[in-house]
Amino acid sequence: MLDRFIQQALLQVLQPLFDPTFSDASYGFRPGRSAHDALCRAQAYVQEGRSFVVDIDLEKFFDRVNHDILMGRLAKRIADRRVLRLIRRYLNAGMLADGVVIERHEGTPQGGPLSPLLANVLLDEVDKELERRGHAFVRYADDLNVYVRTQRSGERVMTSLRKLFGKLKLRVNETKSKVRRATASKFLGFSFWVGKGRTIRRRVAPQAIQRMKERVRELTRRNAGRSLAQICKPLGKYLTGWKGYFRLAETPGVFADIDGWVRHRLRAVQLKHWKRGEVIYRELLARGIPHDVARRVAANSRRWWHNSAMALNRALPNDLFKRLGVPKLAS
Repeated sequence: MLDRFIQQALLQVLQPLFDPTFSDASYGFRPGRSAHDALCRAQAYVQEGRSFVVDIDLEKFFDRVNHDILMGRLAKRIADRRVLRLIRRYLNAGMLADGVVIERHEGTPQGGPLSPLLANVLLDEVDKELERRGHAFVRYADDLNVYVRTQRSGERVMTSLRKLFGKLKLRVNETKSKVRRATASKFLGFSFWVGKGRTIRRRVAPQAIQRMKERVRELTRRNAGRSLAQICKPLGKYLTGWKGYFRLAETPGVFADIDGWVRHRLRAVQLKHWKRGEVIYRELLARGIPHDVARRVAANSRRWWHNSAMALNRALPNDLFKRLGVPKLAS
């Protein structure tokens, strides 16, 4: 593998050479562009009446980049053979698997600073062809959506894209790639819904919410032997990042529901930490819970989830979790 300093130096040379020539519909790993910009452009296309989307998923894209095709594209723009040799060395760098270095004949190094730019160089050929044909599309790295007005038009575009990617020796994942209603699709973790006045709105895709909840469950495992404060620290960091990315969602009610679910789970964690009925009873009394309510909760000490929605709301208020660094998702 090339020294990381050399990789960064190559990136500084190649970025200004290639980036200005990339398609305006390409957003991934480009200076001054973001996933949010790509999402807003897609939303505008759907609002214009392009209610169907050709959702393309490339099969193991970064593992299947053909070195010869990519080097051919680079050679058309780079005259310095030394730079080309360095890029070839970068592409051919072996992969470490089970302590053994395996020679690489296709694909780009995972996590390498050059890989995203090289991916854009390769896929720009498809972008330019879509532009030539007048299509409305958005691409973020290997995530490509083409917006059309009818299912039939979408099927035609899908057929042509298979051929275009085939020329680059890339495979379309037939299981994940579909022509569907734009409101039934997802893009960069978001999906769209139709609001009042037929206005297209953004929301967090159901799959993204499911993944978030799975991660929260991992971070709040109730048998990990950690204090509530220790659990809240990494949880707060994760939710802060999640909130920052999904802040464009226009569904405050969904965020409020997630807030309630997260705090419900944290109260269940604390209840299990107290564990025995006498400890639960004592801790609830110390937090101002009436005697009869504390006794009732303590008598059902094993029903963690059920009890966490009762007196625990007052014993462990939302302000406590805020002080422990767990952000509120809903504004």
